[in-house]
Amino acid sequence: MLTESEKTQIREVLEGAKKRLARTGQHALSYSMNHERNIGRDSIDESMEEEIFSTEMRLHDREKFLFSKIDKQLARLDNDSIDTCESCGETISFKRLLARPVTTLCIDCKEQHEREEAAVEQAGRGGALDTSAGEEIGGGGAGATSEE
Repeated sequence: MLTESEKTQIREVLEGAKKRLARTGQHALSYSMNHERNIGRDSIDESMEEEIFSTEMRLHDREKFLFSKIDKQLARLDNDSIDTCESCGETISFKRLLARPVTTLCIDCKEQHEREEAAVEQAGRGGALDTSAGEEIGGGGAGATSEE
């Protein structure tokens, strides 16, 4: 169970991140609405601009996703469940929450989740995982990590 001081610290981190995301989104929206398109440019310039715009939109989507995770964590903070792992029910340490305030998994469950993702990714590349020995059979490559 987190102390009131710890809850306040986590709330400040979450609200600060939310404000930064809102500012970034507002700047991006303002830029895209006020950006003048040059008519008569060559196709390479247009293609490059479209690629940049596409990248900005993907980043914006990621920011929206993070924004919703922050809201979820603020709700969990309000109902005193922010430090409870959604997978196993164990306590998530204050240090972990401070380092990654949008986490919903304890470190053990997160590591297990990443191992499972790596196994699925490896299997998708044609390799198989011998679960009894934990050793890879066939294929190769690095494991994946995910955002949480």
